[in-house]
Formats: sequence, structure tokens, C-alpha cells
Amino acid sequence: MPERSVGEAFDLNIERVLEHWPVAYAVREFIANALDEHLLSGTTAPHITRLGEACWAIDDFGRGLRYEHLTQRENPEKLDHAAVIGQFGIGLKDALAVCDRRGVAVRILSPHGDITSARLPKAGFPDVVTLHAVVAPASEPSRTGTRVELSGVSAEDIAAAKSFFLRYSADVLLESTQYGDVYAKAAPEAAGRIYVKGLLVAEEPNFLFSYNVTKLNASLRRALNRERTNVGRSAYSDRVKDMLQECRAPEVARALADDLGAFAGGRMHDELSWKDVAVHACRVLHAAEDVIFVTPLQVGMVAVQYALDDGYRMVIVPEDIARKLHDTDDLDGNPILDLDRYQRQWNESFTFSFVDPEQLNANERATYALVDQLADLAGLKVPSSRVKEVKISETMRLNERGDQVLGLWDAKARHIVIRRDQLASVASFAGTLLHEFVHAATRTVDGTLAFEDALTTRLGEVARGALSR
Repeated sequence: MPERSVGEAFDLNIERVLEHWPVAYAVREFIANALDEHLLSGTTAPHITRLGEACWAIDDFGRGLRYEHLTQRENPEKLDHAAVIGQFGIGLKDALAVCDRRGVAVRILSPHGDITSARLPKAGFPDVVTLHAVVAPASEPSRTGTRVELSGVSAEDIAAAKSFFLRYSADVLLESTQYGDVYAKAAPEAAGRIYVKGLLVAEEPNFLFSYNVTKLNASLRRALNRERTNVGRSAYSDRVKDMLQECRAPEVARALADDLGAFAGGRMHDELSWKDVAVHACRVLHAAEDVIFVTPLQVGMVAVQYALDDGYRMVIVPEDIARKLHDTDDLDGNPILDLDRYQRQWNESFTFSFVDPEQLNANERATYALVDQLADLAGLKVPSSRVKEVKISETMRLNERGDQVLGLWDAKARHIVIRRDQLASVASFAGTLLHEFVHAATRTVDGTLAFEDALTTRLGEVARGALSR
């Protein structure tokens, strides 16, 4: 760099802009530049130190700022780096402009020169006053890196500036993907924070996680402007979805899937409104844990309790998500377990737990002794070619509603099985057994008009017999 004369002015071409920026926004830009240099040069992380009352210093330990960095142009070095924050040379100029407007004195020390700012007439146009950087020979030519000294900045301004950076947050990394990183928020009730390459660009009051986008897409690049904090959800939502659908960590999937259960009370976080994200979370969770997915209407079914007894954890999902899961595999290629699939598996592995009549108590034996009379009402004999035996079982198969059936007729084995609790009263036992006798007598099945007609006819005959007596 050629030697420069003391106090030579470098026109920043800034008059009055960024009127609404507070001091913290300017400090944010100085910190961002220091962090970028730390990443680009592989040197020690920046130091932010208090020098005195309202006086602070931001030090990096990189290659040192040059006056050429004050020009507004793309920086190829930064464009090619995956983690640096700034990609255009506007942050430093903006910071100097805001400090000038807010009465903050700035002195930048570099081995390549000292820089301050002043409002001076524009070269060739003395009636136009713009902000200039005043560049002087380096007062510390042996310095390593760049120091930005600020006078007139409060501790609150520094804290507010640091709050824009992921580096200084309390968010905890959960998982990294090719698109960015998913973080647990510092507190469950806190807003989710959206960072781009470590710099805060938006807050989401109803997000479950915080996110750091490291691979920008076209819409996000277009949305990032000098304001940096006025980025709308439409700009980054696709990248958040991409991150979540790349996640494989059970910690992320479990939090998402559990959050689905809050949908009925209107407490579900916004990420779960994206169906693809919800389904992916269920796929990850199913591969990592023994879970069964049920809808709110299925929660009270007997089959769900059986699944819980078998060691499965219940995850409640909305009806539309449940429909998508029905024919979906998890990340290991295994079918996702919903209530229908569990019932099929349970029935396929089911074995009756038959009870010997001698093991029944006195009341149960008295009820069971009515089998022949009830068979006569149905126009059958036991044993016969249709019904060889009426058996009692402690357990029964599950119906389509997830409940144990009360009784069944096994055409192949030619026996009727009645659930033991039906012996608690003559009415319940008689009703269930007559129902199964009609199946046996007519070979019709539940849910058909043929069975409904047969059952109606049998009820009429039983009623006629009862009335004649």
C-alpha cells in the first residue's frame, strides 16, 4: 500500500441514511466484520472489551483493515466462504454513518492505517457535504489485526449488538445439515431465532427451534438487504423445511412429534403446520424408538392400552398426518406403526386364553349352563355340525375400533368363543351368544344386510316364543 498523507479524505458517498438505526446496529456491523475476519484468516476470535465509561474496543487478530474495504462492492473471498456473515462491502460504511448520526466517535486502528470519519464537502462540489473516512498513516504499524474504538456507546448498546449473533446466544446445537443448523432455544417460552450464517435476521414467536441458515437459496439472497432484521418468513421458510427434513437426530424428531400432540389445544408450533416436516419427524422417531401413532379419537381404545403394555410410546397426531403415515415407512424402511397395523399384528399373533368351565365361579357357571337353552332359541344344537362347542376365553381378538370383540364364531374349528366378562350377567351372555349363533346358523358376517336380516328374523322368533309362554 503506498504511503498516504496525514488525514486524506475518502468519500463514502453518504449523506443522511438509516435514520431509524440505533447505535446497537452500528456496533453489530463492526462485530460482524471482526467475526468474518476471524473465520477468513483462521485467527483468534474477536475480543470485545470495555476501555472506560461509554468507551469500548472490538479487536480482531486478522490481516488488518485497508481503506479499499470501504468501497461498496462484492467481496469474492466472502462470497466463496460458507460461514462468513458479510458478502457486500456495505456493513462498515453503514456503521460509520450511524455512528456519525448518533454522536459516537469511531477510531479504527490497523497496521495499514488509522481511520476516523468526518463530514466534508464532496470533491468538486463544495455545496454537497457527505461523510468521509479520514485515512492517516498507521499509528501502530506493528499491530496484528484491527481495532475499532468506540466512544459514546453504552453497555446496553454492546449487549444489544451481541444479541444479534448466534455465537453469543445461549441456543444449543441439536443437529447440523447441509442447509444449516437446528438449535434448541435458550428457554422453551423464548421466540425462535432465524440466523443467516450466524447473524440474526428474524424472530419467530411460535417456532419450536432456532435455525442458522448456512446455505442460502435465491429467495433468501434477494431478501437480505442492509436492514438485515426485516426478513420475512417467505424468504427463509423453504430453508427451514429443508433443514428439518434433513434431520436424523431423535432429539429433533421427538420434540417435533411430541409437539404434534398439542395441535388439538391450539398449542402446536408453526413448524408442524408443514405436513412434510411432521411426516418426516414421525419417520425419524419411529426408526429411533418403539412408538405407535394414534389420533385423538383413538386414544381411549383398548388396543392403545395393549400397545402401551407392550412397551410402545404413544404419539398423538392429527387425522391428516395419520392418513399419510398409514402407508409410509420409517427411515430404516420399516412400516410405521399406527393403530390399524398394530391391531393386525396383534390379531395375527393372538392366542386365546381359554378357561376351563371348572375354573368359573358359581355365578359364571350358572350363566354358562344356559348354553343349551340359548342354542334352542336360536334353532341350533350344541354340539352340532355348525357348533361343536361354546368356549370361554379371558382374551379375544381386536375389532376395527381397537376393542376386544365380545364373541366370535370360528367356522373352521366349529366353535364359538365368548369373552369371560360376558358371564357377569345373563343378559350380556345371552345377547352375545345369540349373536354368534346367528353367524353359525346362517354363515353371514357382521356389517352385511344378510346378517342384519338373519338377526332380525331370529329376534322376532325369540320374541314370539317368549310371548307365547
